[in-house]
Order: sequence, then C-alpha cells, then structure tokens
Amino acid sequence: MDPLARASVAAAALTALSAAAAPSDPAHRTVTVVRTSPTLASDMSAVCPAGTLPDFDQCIPIPDDVPTGSSLDLVGERNVHRDRSGRWITYEQIPKLPDRPADYDSYRYPVPPPESGHFAVSGYDLDRPDNEQRRGSRLSHTGHGAVDLMHTRGTEVRTLPLEHQQGDAEVLFVGKLFGISVVTRHTLREGGRLRDYIVLYGHLDASAEGIAPGMIAREGDLLGYVGDTGSEGIVHLHLEVRQVRDNIDPADLRNQNVVRNQTTIPCDPRNVLPLK
Repeated sequence: MDPLARASVAAAALTALSAAAAPSDPAHRTVTVVRTSPTLASDMSAVCPAGTLPDFDQCIPIPDDVPTGSSLDLVGERNVHRDRSGRWITYEQIPKLPDRPADYDSYRYPVPPPESGHFAVSGYDLDRPDNEQRRGSRLSHTGHGAVDLMHTRGTEVRTLPLEHQQGDAEVLFVGKLFGISVVTRHTLREGGRLRDYIVLYGHLDASAEGIAPGMIAREGDLLGYVGDTGSEGIVHLHLEVRQVRDNIDPADLRNQNVVRNQTTIPCDPRNVLPLK
C-alpha cells in the first residue's frame, strides 16, 4: 500500500478542513482523522483532492454540518499526590468543566441504568487534593481517573458515542489491562479542531465474541459484559476516558501503551459523556 496514503496527519487534515469547500452529498458528512507522525505533512496535502481529508488509504469528504466552535478545547492541568510508597507524584489530568453537571446520574453510560438507586459508586478524583483521592490496601494506584458503575454480572456493555463525536468509534485494544478490558478510540470536534479520545471499559467478565482491534464500533455495538476480572469480588464496570496526546500514532495505542501518560491524559468522563 502507498506509504503516503497511510501517513494521515492532523496538520494536513486541519489545513484542508479550513481551506476546502464542503461537499453537498448529505450521505458523506462524517470523517475519522487518524493521527500519525507529521513528517509527510507537505506530501499529504497533495494526496487527496480539495474537499476531502486523508484516512489511511482513502480520501473522505469533509463534514459540513458541524459548527467550527462546537466544543471547548479540554486542556490538561497539573496536580500531585503521594503514591503508595509515599513519594510525591506530579501528573497531568483534565478536570471537569465548570458548566458540566456534577451529578453522575445526569449522563448516559454504555450500560443500562439500574431499576432504582445510583450505580456510580466511585468517581473521578485526580483533580482533588491528595488527601481526598482514593487509595486503599487492595488498590494498586492512588487516585481514580474514571467512574465505577455497579451492575449485575453479565450486563451487556455497548458502544456509546461521546459528545461532539465525528463518525464511528474504532476498537483499539482487547485483552488484559484492568482485568479483561476493551478500549475504543473516538474522534471529537473540540475547540474548532478534531481530537482523539479513548474510552476504556475495564474489569469485564468477558469481551464480546469476535471483537478485535481495528473493528468499527458503532452506537449500540456489543463490546463485552460487566464482571470483576482484576477486581475479584467487586462486580462493576470501570469506565475511563483519556485524551490522546498530539502526534501520537494510533498504532502506538493498540497495547498497554494506551493508558501511559506519554500517550494519553486522564480526563474527567463527565466532560465528554452524553447527557440524558
């Protein structure tokens, strides 16, 4: 396959997005921009015709039904906490935007709501002072960069589009991470540009049959089942959202690298989860 067609880059994509005329065909209004190294940005500008963006080996029409400033740019902030050995750790995280509801029950999730009561039992706390972050003798990490959803073992976990998402999600990883886990990649329009996020579904009882990296994950597609792998005795879904750093190749996210600070930044899920 032509290497230029695989060198899709954010810089070239954004240049094309601002300069090209939008297509009129309403059947072609979504696009997934794949981020890779910007070394061939100048060459990629000539690969696809005006009005399209490169996506692996295809040229896809630019969306014309999304306002330029449809969402604020979510920017990482620094915080610190003590790890289990007592060392101070400085890290980057993206706190909840002030205008997003604090109540976890205000959001939709990839599992159905319970018949009664709350099912969000542990929320995002990486933006809090050290003494307010979650820790315990059974926990390997200090702080909690996700939301834990209590549910019945075997409950279906299905793909959920995020706020301002463009196109369908992609399965990045299936395997052992937080117990049995599935990770999906979502492209969001944010601050007038396209940006990638990953969603991690952890402690699954099992992943869905046949699901594999590289597959498209459309709204409602089955990803797996709620369980307690890696967290024996506590049946729940660990739902984690992370912003992909600029210029990270998606191929670098198809393994345990997906949750490393060098590649992704923890984000309060309430910033991007859809409201009810």
